[in-house]
Amino acid sequence: MNAPDSPRKALRLPPFLLCFAASPALAQETVDTGTTAWMMTAAALVVMMCIPGLAIFYAGLVRARNLLSVFSQFFATAGVIAVLWVLFGYSLATDTAGMEEGVYNLHSFVGGLSFAFLKHLTPESVSSGMPESVLITFLLSFAIITPAIVAGGFAERMKFASAVAFMALWFVFVYAPMAHMVWGGPGALMVNWGALDFAGGTAVHINSGIAALVAALVLGKRTGYPRTAMPPHNLGLCLTGAGFVWLGWFGFNVGSAVAVNGTAGMAMLNTQLAACTGILGWMIPEWIKNGKPSALGLASGALAGLVGITPGCAFAGPVGALLTGFITGAACFYAVTVAKRKFGYDDTLDAFGLHGVGGVTGALLTGVFAAKGLGGSQEIDIAAQSWVQLKSVLFTIFYSGIVSWLLLKLVDAVLGLRVDPESEAVGLDETEHSEKAYNP
Repeated sequence: MNAPDSPRKALRLPPFLLCFAASPALAQETVDTGTTAWMMTAAALVVMMCIPGLAIFYAGLVRARNLLSVFSQFFATAGVIAVLWVLFGYSLATDTAGMEEGVYNLHSFVGGLSFAFLKHLTPESVSSGMPESVLITFLLSFAIITPAIVAGGFAERMKFASAVAFMALWFVFVYAPMAHMVWGGPGALMVNWGALDFAGGTAVHINSGIAALVAALVLGKRTGYPRTAMPPHNLGLCLTGAGFVWLGWFGFNVGSAVAVNGTAGMAMLNTQLAACTGILGWMIPEWIKNGKPSALGLASGALAGLVGITPGCAFAGPVGALLTGFITGAACFYAVTVAKRKFGYDDTLDAFGLHGVGGVTGALLTGVFAAKGLGGSQEIDIAAQSWVQLKSVLFTIFYSGIVSWLLLKLVDAVLGLRVDPESEAVGLDETEHSEKAYNP
């Protein structure tokens, strides 16, 4: 993958390291039709992973009176972030002007504005063997789904306008800088540290999971929680959505190789293996604890395994992927069923329990199973790499947590965050959108 340090200069770096760092058009590059066709497909898969995939999964989990509110937040977020992406988001995430390997400065944390308004882009612009427009679309799909995940923490009680405003601000001040820090190339904070994150353990999953937890805490519990039962209104929808998310994850992980090669193939195998053992990692303790497994638990285990393998999908070997999925599935099960009840927070759709806890678990396990001695592909010292992975996890937790809190307080001061109790009782579909998902 090529990463620019100026609008006209690029550095050659391994694609697994810079899977999201984009470059401007280079005259000597030519389009590889195989890579281009696959990356077009991968971008479409990630879009499907969000809408309808994650939207259906979330919509099935909420009560019937809030189904449309979930979809509305997803669609509106996609619209706003696409505009921000063109204006300056793509540039903030990918511009590497002023960066130097091993050097820490402002551009280690966020990109510049060399690519604002995509003014450099032409039909002839080529990056990493494909039209740069294809790469921009692929990266945009990540930029849309990450804040959408956050909505799971505040579902059923945040005003629509406030949700859209928060997710727009969060994209600008949290997601774009984090994407740059993780995948920005030599000189980016976590690249300088040597952190391993192939497809988004920190920038996507821990980042969104922590923001979801903060949002849940700032808004407070839903009226009646946990005394009043609030079961999913349609588990069939939920399981269908989980299936779409699983399928879309191949675009997410395999597409991050930005190529059609052995790295992409390993990412594909490991993604599938971890999803399958994530099911077992959730199912077994649930079976032991409750006497029977649940359908929702099986789907949640698959998603937990997918989250866990994301940072290490191209680094671990098959056995490492199996273990990563199983361990992450078990960790997420206990986060959702034990920790959530013990601490009493109302993470409505378990965005923190799956993405936050799963992301942390996966990022830490990547520092272990990426080692060649354990079947991985990286020449690393496990203890040293584990420390680097821990640093990246802690930084993401603190950065996302603090900035998310500040943004929520800002939106609350300007618009107010939470709907009134009467609106919450009636449901956000009617009070925020004057519609019903189900009509007689």
